[in-house]
Amino acid sequence: MPRLSSATFPYASSRTAALAVGLALLLTACQGGSAPDGPPSQTGSTTASPTSSPAAPAPSATSGAPSASAIYKPADAKGKAQNVPVPVMPELAKENSKAGLEAFIGYWYATYSYATETGDLTEWMASTDTTTESGAAYKKAIELNYVNGRWVVGGRITTPVIEVLWKEGADQQSAKVQVLQERIQYFDAGGSPGQETTPAYNTAEAVMLSYRDSKWQVIDNGLIVG
Repeated sequence: MPRLSSATFPYASSRTAALAVGLALLLTACQGGSAPDGPPSQTGSTTASPTSSPAAPAPSATSGAPSASAIYKPADAKGKAQNVPVPVMPELAKENSKAGLEAFIGYWYATYSYATETGDLTEWMASTDTTTESGAAYKKAIELNYVNGRWVVGGRITTPVIEVLWKEGADQQSAKVQVLQERIQYFDAGGSPGQETTPAYNTAEAVMLSYRDSKWQVIDNGLIVG
């Protein structure tokens, strides 16, 4: 599978090495070591100075408000999130077009935000090539945060800016995305604090995608550098 590199995507760093290091740090933290300074345990990204913090999952990519009998409750020190709205793919996001790709990218980040908050990777995996090193590392990071009764508080993601770099007729498309994520607190089973809190952050990421079997799929993404 093609990887982001200086030749294919000059402003992006490959996630392969970054996530390999981030995952190693996360494994150490989950075993009682110190936590990484940045948020690799959730996204594999290097922390940038946060300018703002999102308050809720992206409304354009999620289902409507829960009914009165299933009110959304964010996670807290007492337990996991409840009744989190499941992201719903907009019809536009199914189109092989610039507008369709922009809508899909917003949805894709919403699925990872949902996975971060709930530990449920189903929707995210349906739109991601997890056979790549980066996709596999993202998946593993979420799984580790929810293994053996663990959970996280916060970590919700929003994408205020999505710039699609559309190339007519190309087999692969790409985009630049501003990614905001809330700070993340970690809890072990029973409610005892886990690893050190990951602060909120504001980063720029590159995303590479292909249109396969009449739907979009993310094949790689990484930090924009320089």
